[in-house]
Amino acid sequence: MKLSLRALRHRNFSLFVGGQAFALVGYWMQSIALGWLLYRLTDSVALLGLLGFASSLPILLLSPFAGLWSDRFNLHRMMFATQVLEMLQAATLAALVISGIIAPWHIITLSMLLGVLVAIELPVRHAYLLELVGGKEDLPNAVALTSLVANSGRLVGPLLAGLVIGWFGEGVCFAINTLTYIAVIVTFLMIRVTPSPRRAVHPPMWHDLREGFAYAWQSLPIRLLLMQLALVALCATPYLTLMPALVREVFAGGADQMGFLVGAAGMGAVAGTLFLASRTGVRGLIRLLAYASLAAGVSLMLLSLSVQMWIALPLLAVIGFGILITSVSVNIILQTIVDDDKRGRLMSLYTTAFMGITPFGSLAAGTLAELIGVANTLLIGGAVCAAGALYLVYMRPLIRSHINPIYDRLGVDRR
Repeated sequence: MKLSLRALRHRNFSLFVGGQAFALVGYWMQSIALGWLLYRLTDSVALLGLLGFASSLPILLLSPFAGLWSDRFNLHRMMFATQVLEMLQAATLAALVISGIIAPWHIITLSMLLGVLVAIELPVRHAYLLELVGGKEDLPNAVALTSLVANSGRLVGPLLAGLVIGWFGEGVCFAINTLTYIAVIVTFLMIRVTPSPRRAVHPPMWHDLREGFAYAWQSLPIRLLLMQLALVALCATPYLTLMPALVREVFAGGADQMGFLVGAAGMGAVAGTLFLASRTGVRGLIRLLAYASLAAGVSLMLLSLSVQMWIALPLLAVIGFGILITSVSVNIILQTIVDDDKRGRLMSLYTTAFMGITPFGSLAAGTLAELIGVANTLLIGGAVCAAGALYLVYMRPLIRSHINPIYDRLGVDRR
């Protein structure tokens, strides 16, 4: 397996990735510290579910509008503005914790604020990649490399967070996240992109939104892929919300053990991105994501039965690998087949299907865990995820029959 780095030949993309490498480590440090801090203050699994719900609900509500805005406005300026505001959010968290006045409602409110910013950023980010690499030729590789950077942060960030929380406390994690945005802002000031053409006159907002939804629904490949992604987001990804409770209740561990467990999932995700970045085309991606979803579901079921750290670590690596392969493969396929004038809107639907559905999964997982326990909640989620993957395996020939003519029309390399 040879890692392809061809998207890095574009100066703008290299600058972007360099800044994000710092920011995503800080993001994951903050994410782990938030969950641990809330659980330490309240001992409530239900509030962990509420935290996941509050941070992700804005993504469901705002992503379609953010996708519309990204089809209308300057992507570079929108990205830069979100990064500055996210830095201020992290600084506020750090100040509240270090001063000793942090309360659960602060955590949930500021997490919801970050969710608003992320809801705007993610569809814009996906559309922005095309400008950074200057065309579709290196776009699949750019998607894979940005995912590699994101999941490297997911690997390193939780490990650092566990150590920093144990040594210095959660507030230092938030302060470190604030400082990482300095690198992000510097790189954005250095990037020089040619903005994509925009229409001078736009139809009413609801017309464009309706057009985007209709475009996605009328395409069988897009519709089924987004549905599978939403199922994974609903049933598989909430395991992360339950990690503080799983660590303390099942493994009797602390923040450092949680860092290792989340880091194991991150390692699996990094392995998945390395695998995708080594590919030269889109051939076989539908089959790959179907079996990756199946592996994630089965591993979640086995995780629910495990009581030893040494068993949980490889299972979490497979879960991280499976979720990553599913989400990024869907991203690559959609980025490849979408019409350019609808890219922002379709990627907002992608964001909604993956991260916008997550709050309902987190809320349901937290509520179920209070009623039937963490292990049984993971078992149910894994079983549903695996069932959806088997259905996608069954539908794969039909999806392929619809998508291959699109690849042929666009001249997409299917090697």
